[in-house]
Amino acid sequence: MKRILTGDRPTGKLHLGHFVGSLANRVKLQREYECFFIIADLHTLTTKPEQTSSLKENIYQMVLDYLSIGIDPKKATIYIQSQIPEVTELAVIFGNLTTVPRLERMPTLKDVMRDADIKIPSYGLLGYPVLQAADILMVKGELVPVGKDQVSHIEVTREIARDFNRTYEAIFPEPKPLVGEIPTLPGTDGAMKMSKSVGNVINLSDSPEEVEKKVMSMYTDPTRIRVTDPGHIEGNPVFTYLDAFGSESDREQITKYEELYRTGQVGDIEVKKYLVKVLNNFLDPIRKKRTEYANQPELMEKILKEGTEKARTEAQKTLEEVKKAMKLDYFH
Repeated sequence: MKRILTGDRPTGKLHLGHFVGSLANRVKLQREYECFFIIADLHTLTTKPEQTSSLKENIYQMVLDYLSIGIDPKKATIYIQSQIPEVTELAVIFGNLTTVPRLERMPTLKDVMRDADIKIPSYGLLGYPVLQAADILMVKGELVPVGKDQVSHIEVTREIARDFNRTYEAIFPEPKPLVGEIPTLPGTDGAMKMSKSVGNVINLSDSPEEVEKKVMSMYTDPTRIRVTDPGHIEGNPVFTYLDAFGSESDREQITKYEELYRTGQVGDIEVKKYLVKVLNNFLDPIRKKRTEYANQPELMEKILKEGTEKARTEAQKTLEEVKKAMKLDYFH
């Protein structure tokens, strides 16, 4: 059975953009692959090294999000990155196979620095893709479900795997990215991407009232002044969300609204109210499962502890192989 590794930084609650970008794929793939889902707390240090006091609560909320959308701890391994010391040792080894110019060419580096208001990258931020490669290759992941903005990071992992295999011994697979059907979801403000740091998100844990408030203030078509003006469907977040989260029974009504909107026969408020209904119908079962797990904190801790122990066992085996291939197994 092929292995998958992916995960998230515990910087806050997960949102609908995470769901369409990767979470929905994870639920499907755990039925067919051996999945490792990493809670990448060490990666949070690359942009917010001083904000560690909130990590424990963020991890708790993230695990709740995972379980509520259908990730099954009986089928998948959920673990905490910082509790696997072997991964940092592997990252040190990989760092010596990676040049600084290669990392400086990462297309996401400038975006991260801009969003976090960082003028000069730290050693950790520049080496983010190297640590990520260690995360993936530690369990010999073969597929990595990601949003399309992370594909370049997986290419670094592939290069590191090739370099190690060529220099020492063929130990690692070259993992392939697996991009979700809708890789990015626009923000409620009309921005190209939903982002926690910007605040233009609808969280998986939002209440019905919060969803309504956010939807009713959503960006739509700025060229449409009156209800009778023809409207644009393309690039309109309201209709993008309807397409992404509408059920089969919603299709006929969504198609009808699209035609009415294009011909100036329906207002934004009516369509938004329908979107509120669609999103809450989608989120209601997620909210129910979230509440069930939140009422069992001891089960949450058990899931994390067992998952981390399993991941560390894999990390230890991989590091043994690596040291043997590099002739660094001095006491064996």
